[in-house]
Amino acid sequence: MPIGKNCQIHPTVVIGDEVTIGDGVSIGPYAVLTGSLEIGDNCWIGSSVSLGAPPEWIGKEHPLTWTERSPHQGIVIGSGTTIRELTTVHQGGERPTIIGRNCFIMNRTSVGHDVQMGDGCTVAPSTTFGGHVTMGDDVNLGINTVIHQRRVIGTRAMVGMGSIVPKDVPPYATVFGNPAKLHGTNRVGMSRSGIAEEDIAAIEAVYAAGSFGTSPAIPDALSEAFTWWRERADKPLVV
Repeated sequence: MPIGKNCQIHPTVVIGDEVTIGDGVSIGPYAVLTGSLEIGDNCWIGSSVSLGAPPEWIGKEHPLTWTERSPHQGIVIGSGTTIRELTTVHQGGERPTIIGRNCFIMNRTSVGHDVQMGDGCTVAPSTTFGGHVTMGDDVNLGINTVIHQRRVIGTRAMVGMGSIVPKDVPPYATVFGNPAKLHGTNRVGMSRSGIAEEDIAAIEAVYAAGSFGTSPAIPDALSEAFTWWRERADKPLVV
C-alpha cells in the first residue's frame, strides 16, 4: 500500500491491498479504495467515494473482504484529477478502467467497468457510464448524461444535460436530447482551446453537410482527433 508524500487521508478511509497513492493526494471521510488501484499525484478524492469494486458483470468474482485485491483489470487515475463525493468507479473486466489527468468528476457519478476517458474531461453530477465507454480528451458531459455501453465520444465533444447517448459522438460536436442528436460544433470549447476560427468554421460545414466525406474537408490541424474516433467508433452518430 504505497502512499506518497504530503497526503491528507481521513482516518475513516478503507485502503485495500495493491492500492498506490501518489504525492499530495487528499481523500475524504468514508472513501473505500480497493486494488488494484493507482492514484496519481495531487488528486482530490471526496467523501464516500468508492474506487475499485469489481465490475458489475454477472459471473465476475467478488472478493470476500474489503482489503484483498480484486482479480480484475484494475483502475488508473491520472494526476491532478478531482473525484467528488458519492462517485463510484469500477474495476475493468477486459481492460483497465482509466480516468485521465486533470479530469473533474462531479458528485454521484457512476463510472462503469472498462471505461477509459482522456485528459481534461469534465463530468457533471449524476452522469452514468455504461461499461466499455471510451472518451477522448477535454470532453464535457452535462448533468444526468447517460452513455450506452461501448460508445465512443470524441475529443472536446459537448453533451447537453439529461441526454441519452446510444451512438458514438464525433469530435468537437455538441449533442443533446433523448436520443442525443447532433446540434453543430462545440464552438465555445474549441475557441477556448485556441483552435483557429477557420478550422471551427470548417467543422461546422462538415456537420451541416451531415457526413465526413471529402467535401467539405476536415482541416489538417484537427484530423488526428477524427482518425482516433473513426478507429474506435462502430455506431457513429453521423456518418
